[in-house]
Order: sequence, then structure tokens, then C-alpha cells
Amino acid sequence: MDIWAYIVAKCKSSGFIVLLMALFCYFAYFGVKGDRGFLKYMYLQDKVAEAEQINANYDRQYQEWNQRVKLLSANSLDLDMLDERARTVLNMIGEDEFIILDD
Repeated sequence: MDIWAYIVAKCKSSGFIVLLMALFCYFAYFGVKGDRGFLKYMYLQDKVAEAEQINANYDRQYQEWNQRVKLLSANSLDLDMLDERARTVLNMIGEDEFIILDD
């Protein structure tokens, strides 16, 4: 037990403990607040979640457009969709029809 007391006394007198505490504080600070720290990690997790939500929105829009294109394809032609697109592109209506604009 005398050896352990001797080692602790030498460490205290040489400033080794102070150096270890300074290193611990340094790494703890940059581990939480640094460029690759915990707070930056949480910020990036929020950004990833936001990007995934935007990606899901784009995927949904892609599926909708893909379905509309599929309805206009030669294999499965939907006459109502064809009529709607023709009226939209040509900007024409029948004589006995009227248009209700909806925003």
C-alpha cells in the first residue's frame, strides 16, 4: 500500500493530475460542442429527417405523375384523361359546357 501512496504523491506534486484534468476537459468540450460533437450530430439528424420528408414528398409526386402517364399510354388509354389533357392543351371547351375555376 506504501507504493500506491508514493505514486499518488508523486503524481500530485508533478502536476500529472492537472494535465489529465485539462485533457479530459478539452476532449469533453469538443466531444459535445465541436465540429464532430454531439450537438452537431443532433443538428445533422434533424437535417436528415427533413431531407427524408422532402424525398418522400418527391416520391409521392413521382408516383402520381407516373400513374397519369400510364393512363395516357397506348396500352391502357383512359379516354377521360385523354379528353382532359386535350382540353387543357388546346384551351377549348364545347359550346354547351362551362368552366369553373378552382384554385
